[in-house]
Amino acid sequence: MTLDSLSILRQYWGFESFRPLQEEIIQSVMSGKDTLALLPTGGGKSICFQVPALMKEGICIVVTPLIALMKDQVEHLQKNGIQAVAIYSGMKKREVDITLDNCVYGQIKFLYLSPERLYSDLVRERIRYMKVNLFAVDEAHCISQWGYDFRPPYLELARLRELHPDVPFLALTATATERVIADIQRKLGFPASNVFVKSFLRDNLAYMAIEEEDKMGRMVRIIHKLGGSGIVYVRNRRETLEIARILINNGISSDYYHAGLPGPERDQKQDAWMNNNIRVIVATNAFGMGIDKPDVRFVIHLDLPDSLEAYYQEAGRAGRDGKKAYPVILYQKNDEQKLLDTLQVSFPDIPFIQQSYHYLCNHFQIPYGAGAGITVDFDVVTFAKKYQLPLVPVMNALKFLERDGWLTLSEAVTIPSRFKFEIDHTELYKVQVQYAKYDKLIKAILRTYGGVFENYILINEYEFANKLGIPYAKVVELLKSLEGLEIASYLPSTDAPQLTFLQNRVDYKHLHIDHVFIRERHQVKEDQVNGMIGYIEKSHCRSQSLLLYFGEKNAGFCQVCDLCLIRNHQENQRAKIKQEVKVSLLAGPKNLHDLVGGLTVGSEKRRIEIIRELLDAEVIRLEANLYSWNTLF
Repeated sequence: MTLDSLSILRQYWGFESFRPLQEEIIQSVMSGKDTLALLPTGGGKSICFQVPALMKEGICIVVTPLIALMKDQVEHLQKNGIQAVAIYSGMKKREVDITLDNCVYGQIKFLYLSPERLYSDLVRERIRYMKVNLFAVDEAHCISQWGYDFRPPYLELARLRELHPDVPFLALTATATERVIADIQRKLGFPASNVFVKSFLRDNLAYMAIEEEDKMGRMVRIIHKLGGSGIVYVRNRRETLEIARILINNGISSDYYHAGLPGPERDQKQDAWMNNNIRVIVATNAFGMGIDKPDVRFVIHLDLPDSLEAYYQEAGRAGRDGKKAYPVILYQKNDEQKLLDTLQVSFPDIPFIQQSYHYLCNHFQIPYGAGAGITVDFDVVTFAKKYQLPLVPVMNALKFLERDGWLTLSEAVTIPSRFKFEIDHTELYKVQVQYAKYDKLIKAILRTYGGVFENYILINEYEFANKLGIPYAKVVELLKSLEGLEIASYLPSTDAPQLTFLQNRVDYKHLHIDHVFIRERHQVKEDQVNGMIGYIEKSHCRSQSLLLYFGEKNAGFCQVCDLCLIRNHQENQRAKIKQEVKVSLLAGPKNLHDLVGGLTVGSEKRRIEIIRELLDAEVIRLEANLYSWNTLF
């Protein structure tokens, strides 16, 4: 590698060397090749596009569906002195307009986009005028309908080539099967296959899958025994609170987390866990993306994940420091049936999808022939309750409506309040003189933030309430009043998912839904569920099963998972029983009762099994009901 890449790595991230495959991936990007990189969770994917983007003139456009991760990376880049911005659902048109202008005419090095933003003509047209040096596609498996987390907006990514045909793509993901790897490259229009794959092997992880009737008791014992920090994953929000209470009642400091909590509360809970103020976070799968906590000693699943891809990512949050860690699934037989039942309700029929669309338009009072481009806050739980619809089928109906281009739906994430003055310094001074009630707040804003006349800045109303000694509600009232007078733009914080209608409303009976795609997608999900069940029931080694699933065909036994430990114990026990049988029979022939009774290792059943094996192999002989050792052995 050139000195430039290493010096950039040292200057901005403080690392003295690259992790495995990072150098090769960066070199591939620098040579202008479309590149697909598969690096396990925690493998340093972001470095692979951030370093080459800093080495090249121009801006890197990063597409990711994870708004929380997007915001986190932008914040880290900015702290390191690198100019980065993000555009995601929930931002107003003027905010987007200013941000795009800065990317075209300013010194911005990274523009992060949520994939649904590529449906916007405004965004695509501005990208045309940017000096783009790289398109980085994170969570690239989302572009493949064969992947575990297919996201229809990703299908728009190929259109970026129309804007900048010579700019390379770097696609990144932590999990992809061989079929998905091929599909990613095909969908993104790679001229030639160019894949870098780091082994999926995590040899410090001791995978466990334990059938257990008393899940709660076993979970508590495991956590007490292992010590350290960990995550407990459950399927629904209600369980997060219930399980956290059980842990607290058993002397284990814990808290719960799910997407339905207010943003500040989620942040507070996550920070407490990250800083080891609590040991265990009990969460739905909404928790964990983009979190890099190195000292997680265990990840416990109390429900079966939907796929091995999802499980590998969630389990992979353990042991990032390279020390021994334990991903554990606690399951009961009926859990497998629950997974199969969930699969069935995840594929509503066409009339249900059409009816859901009809109710959705009514819910937001969208008239026929109108609605294209409208973005609204959307609470799917409230919507389902209002129209008495089952929640899981509704959520999946929305995904199929998204697939067919009727709407897009962003994740729930906290978007902080934003503020910008719409008049210049001179006019603002006149406002301060004319309206004394705004003077202290305006002064506080000007002292706290720079660039507030040019760009929207993130503000914290509670901070101003403390500084000025007035209630939070009064600060909000003053900010809204400034907007009402057209002195400023004020966009309050929101943590609701954003739903955007992409087309004008049509009669739901004429709504086109791709039934062939739904049938194919059902088969994909069924295969993934069967893969998860096979992992539980048919594995000879947990780690080997995962590696085989992801195409690593020469994987050996890990020797540390529950199945390897059981097998090793049985083999050791077998050797000890065989040795005791030999010593006993070399002392003289014995009947079965005396032979079995004289052994000290294993259960009576296990001793008899080994004796039968030795008899079948003619290592021992049976004559006149007496067993003797075959001296040939």
